[in-house]
Amino acid sequence: MADAQKKESNKDEIIDDPREVRLNKRQALLDAGLTAYAQKFDVSAKCAELEEKYADLEDDTVTEDVVSVAGRIMAFRRQGKLCFIVIKDATASLQLFVRFDLVGEFAFEQIKELDVGDHIGATGVVTRTRRGQLSVMPNEVILLSKSIRPLPEKFHGLSDKETRYRQRYVDLITNDEVKETFTKRFKIIAALRQFCSEQGYLEVETPMLHPLAGGASARPFVAHHNALDIDYYLRIAPELYLKRLLVGGFERVFEINRCFRDEGMDLTHNPEFTTIEAYCAYTDLDGMKDFCEGAFRAACMAANGSLVCEFAGNTIDFEKPFKTVTMCGALSEIIGQEITIDMPFDELVALAKKHDIEVLDGWGSGKIISELFDELVEDTLIQPTFVTEHPLEISPLAKKMPENPQLTQRFELFICGNEYANAFSELNDPVDQEERFAAQMQAKASGDDEAMPYDEDYIRALEYGMPPAGGIGIGVDRMVMLLTGNESIRDVLLFPMMKPESTN
Repeated sequence: MADAQKKESNKDEIIDDPREVRLNKRQALLDAGLTAYAQKFDVSAKCAELEEKYADLEDDTVTEDVVSVAGRIMAFRRQGKLCFIVIKDATASLQLFVRFDLVGEFAFEQIKELDVGDHIGATGVVTRTRRGQLSVMPNEVILLSKSIRPLPEKFHGLSDKETRYRQRYVDLITNDEVKETFTKRFKIIAALRQFCSEQGYLEVETPMLHPLAGGASARPFVAHHNALDIDYYLRIAPELYLKRLLVGGFERVFEINRCFRDEGMDLTHNPEFTTIEAYCAYTDLDGMKDFCEGAFRAACMAANGSLVCEFAGNTIDFEKPFKTVTMCGALSEIIGQEITIDMPFDELVALAKKHDIEVLDGWGSGKIISELFDELVEDTLIQPTFVTEHPLEISPLAKKMPENPQLTQRFELFICGNEYANAFSELNDPVDQEERFAAQMQAKASGDDEAMPYDEDYIRALEYGMPPAGGIGIGVDRMVMLLTGNESIRDVLLFPMMKPESTN
């Protein structure tokens, strides 16, 4: 009696477990000599193509046009000797109007065992039902891939953000707006490539593993090379390699690729991210302003079909020339007193303390001004704004301003309070660069673990002569966020970095 009750209990558990039910269906197919995972299926039409082609087809009309379609089952309804199946491919959704008399008894019984989530292929004529639903009326339906796990309940979908990011494959299936975001991302990147090509830039590839963590101020990820028994670093920026190519005679180069920084994660930061960097010989910061405006306009047009986007409640207009302000000028306007790089250090320290900014050992006037700007000014810059004349202390790779060598020929682009681009008139004096590297090494010795290392080979390259040049780096992920209206970087990364999934 106890054994019978136990068997009955196990049977109930299996019935209640949809995954177990589907596994049993899979096994039943195999036991019958059938397959749950087909080799291929020849698709002759996409769902969106059929919608467009038969947009004017009248209700209750059956054509003689035979098509083969395939997709994932998103809805399934049985009604006597009829089945109504909604499939979804990469372009749109379409109904299959399955009739018992057209597919036959055996096939109809097999079709009844299909589940939402299964991939199927169907061949039949195009029709529009009496209720106006464009459909394919198949004489053959083939199971292409059995779905073992059920999709989230259709009316609520996959809503938990942590689950969405971790199981992006399900997120893409159930949330069409997510797929649209990534479709726009791919269009943006393609538009950036086309823009660079039209401007005469060559796309190049530089190393992802660097012997020195140079090109930007950041903490690197360390990777050990066993064969050489030395540490390498996942690149934090490709800048120094790209400028080596200018030395070698390439005049316009760009690269779109991943960079890595061992930093925290927030709405605008992910340790693995995508940038585009471009370098042009015989130009300067003004040339990079033109490049930057053109790149953003090309990307916005690709994503939205216009030069306007909406982000965080703001309408951003890329058609107008971008505004330019100096860092000290913008800070002076916000504070209400003139701020310059030449003002007494003690006054800058007092100003920082007044605004609750802790001044660390080793900071100079330039670093304090930069921190004040970050704290007080950035959030006020809504429309595209170039912020120029950055302090030398925080700009080790940019040329000095001729009229004030404590400032540099550099801009950062801010939109809606976020930084999107960083550009220089590139430093090409090897002696000056050597001195700046030495200063960075002193900063590192004082505890700044984001300071750049001394790159002897890069100095050697500059000593062969690099032409005057402008260079720019644009954060592609942030650009995509802006142009698609997403306020979290995780929403524009297919697989954002996550903490390991708990197995408890």
